[in-house]
Amino acid sequence: MCGIIARIGDGDAITKLVTGLENLEYRGYDSAGVAVQNGSGISVYKRSGQISELKDTIVGNVPKGNVGIGHTRWSTHGPPTDENAHPHTSETENVAVVHNGIIENYVELKEWLESKGHEFTSDTDTEVIPHLFEHHLEEEATIEDAFRKTIRELEGSYAVAAMVDGVHSIYAARQGSPLILGLDNDEYYLASDVPAFLDHTDRVVYFEDGDVAILEPNGVTMTDLDGNMINRDVEHIDWDPEDAGKGGYEHYMLKEINTQPNALANTIEGRVQDGEINLEDFPAGTFSGIDDVHFVACGTSYHAALYGQQLLNRAGIRAQAFRASEYVDSNPGPVSENTLVIAVTQSGETADTLGALRQAKSRGARAVTVTNVMGSTAAREVDDALFIRAGPEIGVAATKTFSSQAVTLSMLAIRLAEDIETATPPEDKGELLRELEALPQNVEKVLESTEAKRIASRYTGSQSFFFIGRGLNNAVAKEGALKFKEITYEHAEGFASGELKHGPLALVTPDTPIFALFNGENDQKTLQNAEEAQARGAPIVAVANANHPSADIADSFLEIPDTHPVWSGLLANVQLQLVSYHAARNLGRPIDKPRNLAKSVTVE
Repeated sequence: MCGIIARIGDGDAITKLVTGLENLEYRGYDSAGVAVQNGSGISVYKRSGQISELKDTIVGNVPKGNVGIGHTRWSTHGPPTDENAHPHTSETENVAVVHNGIIENYVELKEWLESKGHEFTSDTDTEVIPHLFEHHLEEEATIEDAFRKTIRELEGSYAVAAMVDGVHSIYAARQGSPLILGLDNDEYYLASDVPAFLDHTDRVVYFEDGDVAILEPNGVTMTDLDGNMINRDVEHIDWDPEDAGKGGYEHYMLKEINTQPNALANTIEGRVQDGEINLEDFPAGTFSGIDDVHFVACGTSYHAALYGQQLLNRAGIRAQAFRASEYVDSNPGPVSENTLVIAVTQSGETADTLGALRQAKSRGARAVTVTNVMGSTAAREVDDALFIRAGPEIGVAATKTFSSQAVTLSMLAIRLAEDIETATPPEDKGELLRELEALPQNVEKVLESTEAKRIASRYTGSQSFFFIGRGLNNAVAKEGALKFKEITYEHAEGFASGELKHGPLALVTPDTPIFALFNGENDQKTLQNAEEAQARGAPIVAVANANHPSADIADSFLEIPDTHPVWSGLLANVQLQLVSYHAARNLGRPIDKPRNLAKSVTVE
C-alpha cells in the first residue's frame, strides 16, 4: 500500500528520490521521508503529511549523496506521525530501512529485540527490521549474510530496501509486496511501481517472492534467500512518461476521465477484426470445457466483474462475481479444472484478489487475470493474462481503468460464449461490435457536451445521493456511488432499481437526489422506480439518450449518445465520474488524494 523508492548511481540522489515519491504518492500520503548516504553518516529526513511538507523540511539543508531510499506511507501500524514515518533506523542509526507490507510477527521480534537491549521509538511494525538487521550485522561475516538472515526471520508481506552506513550499496528483498528494479545506463532504481522512475528508464526487472538484490554503483546482483544466483528477464515498459503526468489538467482524475477515449481505443485496438473478436492469447477454442466462471475482484474492479458476470449469465454461462476479500471464506461451491477463475485487478498486486486467486488455483481451477500491468504478480501467477492496455492511472479513484476493464471483460465474454458448447453467443454480435468500435468517439461526445458541472453544483450539499440501474446498469450505479463517496466524502449508495422500494426508500427525502440510469433494457421499470422516489420528494437526475421518456419527468438530465445497451452504461459512467469530480471540487476535497485511501491495496 505504501510506496518505496531507492536510487544509486552518479550524481546526487535526493532530487530523483523526491520526484519518485511524488510520482508514487497515490500509494499513500500520510507521511514521507528519505535517507541519503552522505559520506559521514546516513541523513534522514521524514515527517507526517504530504510530500510537499517533506520538501519544505529539506529546503536549505539538502542532503548530499548518490545512494538513497525514500518512502511515502499509508498507515497500517500506528498513526501518521513524524516518529512513524519511514525510513526507520536502528539504534545506532547505522542502518536505515523503508518497507511496504505488513510484518505479521513484529510483536514477537520486537519483544525479543527489547530483551537484547534495543529501544524502539515508533508504533510501526517496520522498525523491527533495522534493529534486527543491526543485530545480525554483529553476528554475521558479511552484510549480505546479515541481510538475508534478517529477511528469513520476517513473516508476512514485504518489499524492503535498506542501507548500511559507510557502504555504497542498497539491499532489497520482496515477499508478497511489489518491487521493481529500474535499469538506466549509470544508475539503478527500486520502486513499488513503474511511474516512480519512468522519467529515467523504461527497462525493468520484476522481483518475484524470495528474491534478494544488492544494488551497487557498478551493477546489480540478484539471489534467492540462500544466496544462489538468479536471473530475471529485463522487460520494456511501453508507457509514455507524459502519461504519468497531469498534462495541464488540474487533477489526475480529470485528466484520466478525459483521456478515456484514447484508453478505450488502446483497449479495443486489434481485438475486433472483420466482425469477430480477436484476443491475442485466446484463440477460438481456448475455453472449451469450461463449466462455470468465478470472478474475484475488489472495489471498482469488482463492479467491472459484475458487468462481466451479467454478460456471461445472459449467454447461459454459470458465472458469479465474488468480492475477493470474502472468496476464501464464502465457500464458493465446487471448484475444478473446469472452473475458470478471472482475477480482475488494475494493479495486479491487490492482496485480497491475489489471495482469492491462489485459493482457487490450489483447488484446481484454471486462472486468468484481467489487469493493466505487465509483469505484475497476478500476471505472473495465472495461466493467462489479458491486459486492458489503459496506460498508467495515477488518480486514486479509478476512472479510465473501469471503462477499459468492462470493455475487456465484455470481449472476453464473447470469446467464452463462442467456446463453450452450451453457451449462446449474442445474436446481434455484428451490431454489438460495430458500436464497440464507436465507443471511444461516443465517450468523446459525452466529454464535449456534458452538463455534469452544472448538475453537480445544483445538488452539492444534499444529504445523500442514490444511484439506481437495472442489469448492466446496476454495476454502473454501484460504481457511480463508490466514486462519489470516495472523493466527495458524502453519503452515496448504488442499488438495483427494483430494490429501492424494498428498504432504501425509507431514506428518501427531498434532499436525496437519485441518479437513474437507462440503457434501453427494462427502462419502463426503472422509470417507475424513479417516479416512486420522486413522489416522496426526491429530485431525479436521469442519464439516458436524448429522446428517452425519462427526460419528460426528470428534474435534471444527463445526455448520452444512443448506442447498444451493452455500451450505454459505460457512457453513463463517464457522466457520473464527472458529477463526482465537480461535486468534490465544489466541496474543496483533495480529489487525487482522498482521505484514508490509496491506489493499490497490497495488504489484506
